[in-house]
Parts: sequence; structure tokens; C-alpha cells
Amino acid sequence: MRRAICILNFAFCITALSCGPRRVELPTDTGSPFPDFATVHEQVSTACRGVRTLTAQLSLRGRAGGQRLSGRVIAGFERPASMRLEGLAPIGQPVFHLVAQGSGGVLLLPRDNRVLRGQPAEAILDALIGVNLAPADLQAILTGCVVPNAMPAGGRMHANGWASIDLQGGAKLYLRRAAARATTQWEIRAAQRDGWQLEYTTGQSRFPESVRLTSVSQKIPVDLTVAVSDLEANVDLAAAAFRVYVPSDAKPLTLEELRDSGPLRAQ
Repeated sequence: MRRAICILNFAFCITALSCGPRRVELPTDTGSPFPDFATVHEQVSTACRGVRTLTAQLSLRGRAGGQRLSGRVIAGFERPASMRLEGLAPIGQPVFHLVAQGSGGVLLLPRDNRVLRGQPAEAILDALIGVNLAPADLQAILTGCVVPNAMPAGGRMHANGWASIDLQGGAKLYLRRAAARATTQWEIRAAQRDGWQLEYTTGQSRFPESVRLTSVSQKIPVDLTVAVSDLEANVDLAAAAFRVYVPSDAKPLTLEELRDSGPLRAQ
């Protein structure tokens, strides 16, 4: 597996661990009723709820396990559960292809001619970089919906201009008024779901410019910031986009070998 180790190191430029920026301080007060929470949720989720397909370039920086990592990934998603991720190298062919349709995922390491089949995409991604999230969840996070099919269940107003909206299923959104827009406009600044804290930065686009994913109750500590560029929504994607050609002589790869080869091997 030495060559696989080199491949993953090359893909993510792993270096020594250093401290990252502080997490945003979310409100801790109980707050007061937010009577317009459903209307506000409709406003802030209009763009992401309408996304059928998504393509983008993702730039990753942060740490997973005991290692710092960075890299670029070309991503494609299609509802309800299709995904393609390609880990880019400075030159030459992609370092990895991870594709998923439905409940199954396939990871190909073309430079090592190794393939991992028969595992859920979230299990493969977890072994690769410590992010145990399914394709639909990743799409929801990157577009700002936080969870697929988000439904508001309640809301509170907090100190210092914060508001929160509870979603069915246990996730929570944290909002503030957009500084550069109309005073009545709200935008998502952070969220919590399934052991993750998310922090968003926004610009002129309808979608977030970046999202920071920090594990708060996961076994492996992960702190990744994903910058999103070249995003296109609702373009037609061929079914072949979510398949990968695997050479007939590719050697099998296991989840355990993948985890031992990547930034989580120290764990």
C-alpha cells in the first residue's frame, strides 16, 4: 500500500497539523419566539431547494485525524443520490474517482490501479477524509439547505442579531441579517446537524461561497473548509457522469486499506 499512501498524500498535500481558525460563536441564550420562522426559511432556502443537479469545483483546506490536508475536487451531484468526485493532481490524470448511484459507491485510484466496490459512498468518503456524509447530504450542505428536504419546525430570536430555525429531524440553522443587502434580508451563517457544525460565507451568488465543516461529536476530529467555485445548477448530466471505467486488471482495495493509506492512518 506504499504507492497508495503516496497517491493520497499527493492528492491532498498533507503536512504537519497546526491550529485552525476559531469557530464562530453561536448564541447560547434561550431567546424569544420567532413568529416569522417559516417565511424566513422559505426565503433562505428557495435557491437550494430548487437544485436538481449541481456541478462545481471544490477547494479543500483543513485537517482530518492528526493531519492537515488541502486539494481540489471536481464535483457533480444529481438528486436523489448520485455523486461524482474527482481528486485533481497538479498535472496528469485525476488521483481518484469516487462515484455513487443509489446506495452503492465505487472508488478508483487510477495511478495505483486499485478499486474499492460494494460500499456506501459515505463509508468510502469517511475512510478517505473522515467525512461520513451521503451524496444527498453533501449536496444539501454545499447549497445551503443543510439537510435534504428541509422542513422548518420552530424558530427563536437571539441576542446580537442572531436567529435560529429548528428543522424536522434535529438540524438547526443560525441566521443573521445580510450586512450588504436590504435590512429585512436574512442569510444562513451557520448550522448544526448529525455531529457537525457548519459555518457559511456568502457573496453575490445565490449559493454559499464556502462552508466549514467541523466535527463536534465524531470519533475522528475533522475541520475542513470547502470553497465552492464554478458552480452550475440544473444543467443536464448524462448517466455516464456517475459511472467510472474500471480496468479489468484493477486490484481490489478495502476500506481498512484506504483508511490506513490516507490522513486518518494515525488514528
